[in-house]
Amino acid sequence: MTEENQYVAIRREKVAQHRQAGLNPYPNGINPKYVIADIVSAYGEFDGEKLKTVSNDFSIAGRIMAIRSFGKSSFMQLRDRTGSLQVYIQKQDLSDEQFALFKSLDIGDFLFVEGFLFRTKTNELTIHAKTLQLVTKSIQPLPEKWHGLADIETRYRQRYVDLIANPQVKETFQKRSQIVQTIRDFFHAREFLEVETPMMHLIPGGAAAKPFVTHHNKLDTDLYLRIAPELYLKRLVVGGLERVFEINRNFRNEGISIQHNPEFTMLEFYQAYATYEDLMRLTETLLHDVAMRLHGSPKVMYQGTEIDFTPPFRKLTIEQALVQVGGVPPEILTDREAALQFAKSLGDELKSKNEGLGAILTEIFEITCEKKLIQPTFITAYPTEISPLARRNDQNPNVTDRFELFIFGREIANGFSELNDPEDQANRFKQQAEALFKGDDEAMHYDADYICALEYGMPPTAGEGIGIDRLVMLLTDSPSIRDVILFPQLKGTRS
Repeated sequence: MTEENQYVAIRREKVAQHRQAGLNPYPNGINPKYVIADIVSAYGEFDGEKLKTVSNDFSIAGRIMAIRSFGKSSFMQLRDRTGSLQVYIQKQDLSDEQFALFKSLDIGDFLFVEGFLFRTKTNELTIHAKTLQLVTKSIQPLPEKWHGLADIETRYRQRYVDLIANPQVKETFQKRSQIVQTIRDFFHAREFLEVETPMMHLIPGGAAAKPFVTHHNKLDTDLYLRIAPELYLKRLVVGGLERVFEINRNFRNEGISIQHNPEFTMLEFYQAYATYEDLMRLTETLLHDVAMRLHGSPKVMYQGTEIDFTPPFRKLTIEQALVQVGGVPPEILTDREAALQFAKSLGDELKSKNEGLGAILTEIFEITCEKKLIQPTFITAYPTEISPLARRNDQNPNVTDRFELFIFGREIANGFSELNDPEDQANRFKQQAEALFKGDDEAMHYDADYICALEYGMPPTAGEGIGIDRLVMLLTDSPSIRDVILFPQLKGTRS
């Protein structure tokens, strides 16, 4: 038996002993009167003499994170959802049964404590226990005496242990919640309606991505997990919900990396009578407000680099970026064969030899420019051939009224003036369907019902998607997307 299994066996034996003694190791109805943060806030500035004048008793409950015994007296560190507080145990203050209970406790157990406050000789605020009650017996020991779960794979697979052992992880997810709430408040204040759209689709659409497929037994039909809510949200705009947003889970059957998880969270929003330029300004304000709310400053440190969310952000067309940022020869911008040869010189294997100039230039941009876009930068004028849902530019129909926002070399947002011409959209869907037939498993399907919706009339609209996970990474200085998803997908797991 390994040392770890021995510890587990000892704890299981303690559970059995408690039951035999008539003590429930998993009781219910535990109601502490205080959380630790409230005690620290109200009495943290009291010195020892002033604490003696506080007559009321305090009850708290939490997980034991440390035990230090000195014969007939001991100290414990108790942690609840709000913080930690020291607990002092003295044998003479407890009954024999209570002291025996204390002696059976292990790090990781949950305990209810009632007592009075005082200052120790080291001036630490402490609760002097008068009564104890076991709340939950922990059978699995915490890693390395509770401080130091460092193995990355284990941290992600056992997030529940990671949250216990690494307090900064809990802080990251608290910040994530705050970011999402700030986003909700931002859109509610601008009269956007939060909605929910289906997560299982008959036809995958709204993005260029390979979907997950499932089967509905009763309907005897295949369904696709949502790759994007876009087409449903725009149906709502057709129906008169002129400002809508959804914070949604999407699923894409693609690779896993520090920036990609097959299941991820997106913000998508649509505004009638707005253009992509309006949404660029809205996005600048949104990200500035979120940074201010979280950090009190528009300047955020990420992996040793200061990111400045102060508007306005830099704006470049994709062709300007290719020349100014990527150092690409200007002559390839209008010559497909020259662009193709340049792409090959970069070692790029094109997805299709039949790609047009716009698609080739976009791939060159991904290789030569993206990683260099550190400060928030809008890239605009994306080629029409790779933007099947975006409105053509009135002056140049070869490009669309579209932008992508890059920060620290990563795409954070994608937005455009929406294509609301049903004939143009139908033709673009046909082109996508042809690409799908030829083997492009990321091409879109033809969605006849969406075309029907557009034929009822959609007002001029702009829409955008923002990757919540990548945004949280930036704002919490997290190097991997797995650090900001509570239960990331890992090889060989069934979660």
